[in-house]
Amino acid sequence: MSHKKPRSIFWGLLALSSLCFGHKLRTSDPRPNIIFIMADDLGYSDIGCYGGEAKTPNLDKLAANGLKLRNFYNAGRCCPTRASLLTGNYSHAAGMGNMVSFDDQKISPGPYQGFLDPNTPTIAEHLRQAGYHTYMTGKWHVGERQEHWPLKQGFDKYFGLISGASSFFEVLPEKRKRYMVLQDQEYVLPKEGYYATDAFTDKAIEFIQGQASQSKPFFLYLAYTAPHFPLHAYESDIAKYESLYLQGWDVLRQQRFAKMQALGLLDKRYQLSPRPTDIPDWNSISDKKSWARKMAVYAAMIDRMDQNIGKLIQTLEAWKELDNTLIVFLSDNGGTSENVDDRKLGEPGKRIGERGSYGTYDAPWANVSNTPFKLYKSYMHEGGIISPCILHWPAKIKPKSGYLNTPGHVIDLLPTALELAQVPIPKELPGQSLSYFWKAKKPKSRSLFWEHIGNKALRHGHWKLVKEHGDKDWELYDLSADPSESVNLAPQASEKVEALKAEYEVWAKQVGVREIPVKK
Repeated sequence: MSHKKPRSIFWGLLALSSLCFGHKLRTSDPRPNIIFIMADDLGYSDIGCYGGEAKTPNLDKLAANGLKLRNFYNAGRCCPTRASLLTGNYSHAAGMGNMVSFDDQKISPGPYQGFLDPNTPTIAEHLRQAGYHTYMTGKWHVGERQEHWPLKQGFDKYFGLISGASSFFEVLPEKRKRYMVLQDQEYVLPKEGYYATDAFTDKAIEFIQGQASQSKPFFLYLAYTAPHFPLHAYESDIAKYESLYLQGWDVLRQQRFAKMQALGLLDKRYQLSPRPTDIPDWNSISDKKSWARKMAVYAAMIDRMDQNIGKLIQTLEAWKELDNTLIVFLSDNGGTSENVDDRKLGEPGKRIGERGSYGTYDAPWANVSNTPFKLYKSYMHEGGIISPCILHWPAKIKPKSGYLNTPGHVIDLLPTALELAQVPIPKELPGQSLSYFWKAKKPKSRSLFWEHIGNKALRHGHWKLVKEHGDKDWELYDLSADPSESVNLAPQASEKVEALKAEYEVWAKQVGVREIPVKK
């Protein structure tokens, strides 16, 4: 990627080189390339093949020609999910029980240290030792100090944002510096012509095409910051959606629910959770255009991400590598109800979506993103932890038209990659390879666990035990009959609650979960 060239010229040269010189990157090693694509703060229903309005033809095509998972889980928030993806462990065991720590913070080694445990190998370290090229572009967010950056964690090449969020157009003059990094050095962004989603993709393609050895497969972790706030997008993309969202969140949520039913994603067991009491009726809103603009920018960010995924796919096709590449798409958590207006990071008078603005889409639209579920990012109810997930690998995966039910978890991605790379999977890892989805074998029965800032959950078979932070009571749901968590069975099933609580406590002690005091 060169920021000095206009994008139209760059892509013209890329297309010409692909047509004239396209060939297989490898001639000997038959192992597949592996690409993990992670969206940031994307809700369960935000892409087209999961119910959304944003135009996502490339993701939809991957889904149509691959597998779509109905019950795939992340860790509920950015840092924990990324730590689990990179290490194959629950986030506490990887040192990321909460969020990243910074240079000015005192830290205690252990589950809440705020950077990856240096004694826990990452997926990049595993795969590089197995003979893979290892590349990453995008959001890191699992270690702010330079000794914890990607090149120290097994990646051959890296370009992206070390921190959690920043402008898509520029580096912000914030109190807590947001590092844009190329390799192991701070990268100075151009004053014009930069947009993060485009740049992350351009650099990923450059890494792939610049492989020193064409005999090795590659691993690429492409961690987009879209559609995480600040809401920033090109006006040409925003214009596609502004009138659409004037219908409001009540209508759009009903429309998504109906589309998800028509797609076969949701069946009669799913109930549409009621609008939370703190979200007003759309008809009572006076500034409808401003609210519609927020969701239009959010959709435009998803649209642009999909366009870039299309460019990556075209590159793989031109180099005859798409057929033998596993592509996994997921999100790090559900839609977020956060509002950052009090941070005053934007420039006064800037319209949301523009360079210089710094806005969020807030709880009303996050509730739409997480259709049909309740609650948001950071909570361990389904709205916070369930993710769209697509698996695409033409050489081995036969397309299935429906959505697959067996639960998967982000801790399963590293074991999946190791199996494909023909590397023994360490027995101590809690996850398992997702290859059972395309092989004729049954997955091992297991329980899945979550904890973040006092929000807790356990899924054991079809039972889900979940608790909000503070002095809230445990809730119990039978997901086989009530996947939307509509009817709390805890009051009449105390024995089941106590049995599952005991199982949760064993796990919590094992990984080092720390209780957060209740504020009176």
